[in-house]
Amino acid sequence: MHYNSLSDLTRKHKAGQSLGIYSVCSANPFVIKASLAQAKTDDSLLLVEATSNQVDQYGGYTGMKPADFIGYVQGMAGEANFPQDRIIFGGDHLGPNAWQDLPAQQAMENARVLVSEYVKAGFSKIHLDTSMRCQDDPAGALNPSVVAARAAELCAIAEQSIPSSQSFSPVYVVGTEVPVPGGAQEGLDELIPTSVEDVSETIAVHKELFLKKNLESAWDRVIAVVVQPGVEFGSESIVEYKSIEAQGLVKLIEGYESLLFEAHSTDYQLPGGLRKLVIDHFAILKVGPELTYALREAIVALAQIESELLPLNSGWKPSDLRSTLISTMNDEPKYWKKHYSEDASQHQYEYLFSLSDRIRYYWPMEAIQASLNQLIQNLSTSQIPLPLLSQYMPVEYAQIREGSLRNDPIALMQGKVRQVLLSYARACGIDKPTAGVY
Repeated sequence: MHYNSLSDLTRKHKAGQSLGIYSVCSANPFVIKASLAQAKTDDSLLLVEATSNQVDQYGGYTGMKPADFIGYVQGMAGEANFPQDRIIFGGDHLGPNAWQDLPAQQAMENARVLVSEYVKAGFSKIHLDTSMRCQDDPAGALNPSVVAARAAELCAIAEQSIPSSQSFSPVYVVGTEVPVPGGAQEGLDELIPTSVEDVSETIAVHKELFLKKNLESAWDRVIAVVVQPGVEFGSESIVEYKSIEAQGLVKLIEGYESLLFEAHSTDYQLPGGLRKLVIDHFAILKVGPELTYALREAIVALAQIESELLPLNSGWKPSDLRSTLISTMNDEPKYWKKHYSEDASQHQYEYLFSLSDRIRYYWPMEAIQASLNQLIQNLSTSQIPLPLLSQYMPVEYAQIREGSLRNDPIALMQGKVRQVLLSYARACGIDKPTAGVY
């Protein structure tokens, strides 16, 4: 099912249909539930990906191993009555990423276990990314042959790990984008797309080394190459897609019968830019931080609404959400330290409003969860007044008046996320608008 689904997408796109698929790169439950709801409305597949930092054989920063992640998403799908066979699970940046401080031999041993566990669990889209330097690698960018040899080594492990009872084989993505995953760590002006020569070399050397390992069948299932199309975002800046600058890449990929591009860090692109990316054969669009950023926008707006209503509701226990977020991020800086300024006076602003959205790592923490639950409880006691929705959530205010959105805090949070997802669905040509209420 999974192999055929993504392969069908490739065939249709190559036949001239400008179709794509968006990839939800998040473990946040509100985001996952919103994604399931949007895919259900659109009667579409849902591609959900876990990264090598989020989920690994030791639990990653989410505490989940690969099989746990699949069970986690499937549990929410069951609650939403979403067909399990329409969910595609992907593994992103699988390789030695989490073990770059170790010698290459040891890092790759960990990576082999990582890839094996993903495939055994049922992940059917595998991004093999071995582009990062390990402790004892020479300084500078790795030689493309080294990158490809390591990718082929991990692919061989993946193929050996396919459960005998499984009816499908995984598809693969190779290559990597230039910026770090999850957003740039410095200011941006513009980016130059990956050169045609570099992409040609990436494809050629991967194919050569896959075939040397007798991975012909696996190479036939390589559906996409990750390149930099010239899009990125930083803490306060967005580099918009410029189709004209990527035309060399467009012409290049048209020469391959079954390869497309996968675009990372497409968050915050304008709807027109997303659609141009799909037309230009960047048919897999990765999105993550923008989804949790939209969730954060909704939560901050609801906290503002709560502060307006507290004097009128003496029985409420204040959630103190903003202060809890700020104090927790101050106390535990490891998830934002490399991404935000050294000026402490900027930190509260960056915590709450940075496009890098490092706050996404803090939502599962106990104190923040307690505050968020209190906020939801307070605002669930009665319908939120329309004037406050008009003031703080004007788009949702209009949707509530039209009857397409329920007036409760969880629906408002998920509705904010779905606005982003709808933009991606339209760009991919898979949206099917209905008059339903969510």
